[in-house]
Amino acid sequence: MSALVLRAGRRSFRVERRTLWLSAILLGTILALGFVGLCYGGATWASPGEVLAALTGAADSVVIVEWRLPRVVAAMVFGCALGAAGAIFQTLTRNPLGSPDVIGLDAGAYTGALFAFTVLAGTSGQLAVSSVLGGLLVAALIYLLSLSNGLSGLRLVVIGIAVNAMLQALNSWIVLRADLEVAMAAGAWNAGSLNGVDWADLVLPLPILAGLLATLLVWFRPIQQSTLGDAVAATTGVGLDRLRLMMVLIGVGCTATVTAVAGPIAFIALAAPQIGRRLARTPGVALLPAALTGAVLLLTADLLAQMLLSPESLPVGVVTTAIGGCYLIWLLTQEVRRR
Repeated sequence: MSALVLRAGRRSFRVERRTLWLSAILLGTILALGFVGLCYGGATWASPGEVLAALTGAADSVVIVEWRLPRVVAAMVFGCALGAAGAIFQTLTRNPLGSPDVIGLDAGAYTGALFAFTVLAGTSGQLAVSSVLGGLLVAALIYLLSLSNGLSGLRLVVIGIAVNAMLQALNSWIVLRADLEVAMAAGAWNAGSLNGVDWADLVLPLPILAGLLATLLVWFRPIQQSTLGDAVAATTGVGLDRLRLMMVLIGVGCTATVTAVAGPIAFIALAAPQIGRRLARTPGVALLPAALTGAVLLLTADLLAQMLLSPESLPVGVVTTAIGGCYLIWLLTQEVRRR
């Protein structure tokens, strides 16, 4: 298959033409879904003309610019971040089940959030910092436990699933012991929701996620080389230990930053990389298709969350969990047949 070589300064990236075409189609789908999200919200529709007038400043619309636009932007960026994080961990573990929500990183971020709710004042800043630290600590624990006789992807997944189960039990115990108001707030946050997200909530996460995704592009070539096997990657000059540490930090940073704002949104990180790789038909790491597919999935799930029980709006995590459960059953069936 023909490919293009993209250059940025001293760095170059080899991209398959099919991947570029797929990315363009996915980007168009994202923009279309985003426009629908601006037209619909709160069980009411705005005409395309009203949306365009609000975006261009020809008309003043608080509903579209201050309420719906932040939610759409959050779904786009958070979906990209979750898709990229899923691709990172599935590459690191070399296992389609190696996503942050399966191996316990979401549960770790939730534990950190519960600490902010129960011990601290539970402000948005404390919630963000505690969630990120919780995800990093759990990732470090899983990583260290998986290093026996060299890093094993299967061992990392199995240990992650075990740590996830223990953290789920711990989180349930904390919620049961907490005051009623704290337990209700923590339970609502744990559902994973974009309801009520405004520009103030995105001031810090958007630059952080942009920086993490830009850093991921810098490490794109070594990540691609690591898929060829440890021996081949080492002969091409890839420092595997440093690369894996950087991959973990970027993946945890993306997941925890999203979780700090919207709560744990399940299955986007699990499904997006596999769907993107199958659409791109590439044997390597399909980072860009994975990220764009994540945005498509989250935008679609958020629209469904707003429409299913209109005028009430479901947490988007409920929709992604329902869809993701069906996807997980299909994925496990495919793995059993392949093996």
